Amino acid sequence: MDRTYRVVDMHTAGEPVRIVVGGYPELRGATILEKRRDALDNHDHVRRLLMLEPRGHAEMYGVIPVAPSAPGADLAVLFCHHEGYSTMCGHATIAMGRFAVDRGLVPVEAPVTRFGLECPCGVVDVAVSIGPDGRPGDVSFDSVPAFVMARDLELEVGGLGRVRFDISYGGAFYAILPASRIGLSLAGAPIAPLLDAARRITEAIRAAIEIRHPTEPDLGFLYGTILVDDVAPGGGVSANLCVFGDGQIDRSPTGSGVTARLALEHARGRFAPGMRGRFAGATGHAFTGEIVGTGRIGALDTVTVRVGGRSHYSGEASFSVEPDDPLGGGFLLDRFAPPVG
Repeated sequence: MDRTYRVVDMHTAGEPVRIVVGGYPELRGATILEKRRDALDNHDHVRRLLMLEPRGHAEMYGVIPVAPSAPGADLAVLFCHHEGYSTMCGHATIAMGRFAVDRGLVPVEAPVTRFGLECPCGVVDVAVSIGPDGRPGDVSFDSVPAFVMARDLELEVGGLGRVRFDISYGGAFYAILPASRIGLSLAGAPIAPLLDAARRITEAIRAAIEIRHPTEPDLGFLYGTILVDDVAPGGGVSANLCVFGDGQIDRSPTGSGVTARLALEHARGRFAPGMRGRFAGATGHAFTGEIVGTGRIGALDTVTVRVGGRSHYSGEASFSVEPDDPLGGGFLLDRFAPPVG
């Protein structure tokens, strides 16, 4: 048998979170971005076998705890999925809030336990509400500075014609636009055409537009596309459908996506500090979002967004690989494979 990997599975608003609690090798690097590069360059086979079939699936999402390195960080994590490694993940941060309290990874204080979680995009402040029975409940986090990269860009997108969109950063970069702009709806609509449109938009932008983060080159890439409804944030529950990575659908409203969206809404003068919005993902379950601070990075206006939600456990497992298993390293069933042998 190969090394055994132990995991705890959770979900936040239906989006899976697989936390690796045993078997992952120690990563090298003085910073979290160096550790992220080490994971990609030297240990990517572990991501594949834990995220992909037969142990995972195309929509699996993972958390790799690592040693913190930044000031103010009590814990640190890398995020991964079927295609690679994320720079920020709100739904997984919410899950880590509950997990850290339940596992005694941070000192627990009632009625709110607070700690710093180092993510590849920076340190986020996590707050976990503690009930009278000592159990954790709602979890929120305050984002890294979020900002708008560009507004009202247009590109020709295959099958959709000319599409207008914005690009905003909430720990990761997203293209954001109303689904109605491309003739679609989020109100009880089938997922397939929404997924297809979002993937086409992401691919067109990645091919045509250079994404740059103002301070960290490793963060400069388009993570995905978020289609939204026409409900004004703060005026009711508004829908977010995030398609990220290589066409992975976030079941939750996407914490970093809510952050990026509120940065955009603030820049357009439609969402001010002190307002509170609710944002529903594909399962219909919502996160809260509010702007709790403003600032600047160079010439960029930024906001700090507080996102809140709740996570639940779904199980624990130990995984291993037999040396003679030809599919033991994981596979993604996206096409019919030719016969072997």
